[in-house]
Amino acid sequence: MAIFTPAEVQYLQSQRLGRLATVNAKGEPHVIPVVYRFDPQAEVLEIAGRNMAGTRKYRDVRGQGKAAFVVDDWTGPSQARAVEVRGRAAIATVERDGADVEVIRITPRHIVSWGLEGGAYQRSSRRVARA
Repeated sequence: MAIFTPAEVQYLQSQRLGRLATVNAKGEPHVIPVVYRFDPQAEVLEIAGRNMAGTRKYRDVRGQGKAAFVVDDWTGPSQARAVEVRGRAAIATVERDGADVEVIRITPRHIVSWGLEGGAYQRSSRRVARA
């Protein structure tokens, strides 16, 4: 069963920039804009970057295993759209352009979206049951 709606999949595939929020062992939050890739088959988000192992987001995910991620835009008055994903975050190695690359992979546990279906601010919020 698909966990993202068709409208959410289309939106996530149409955007490239999102905001990743993590928290460290002291409970201090950290949020940073990042480029991401949405894998519609696995239904996960992947964040890569330069010197990934040297970043705070990498250390936070490695230590806490949780993250929140939001992709949003504004197309005019009363036309905000967004998908927020909260879930388990882990470091994974994937092949990109013939090389192994470390990424942060977010597996959704809770998805919130608005402005994608129905009215301008019609909201959809749901917990995701995954194996």
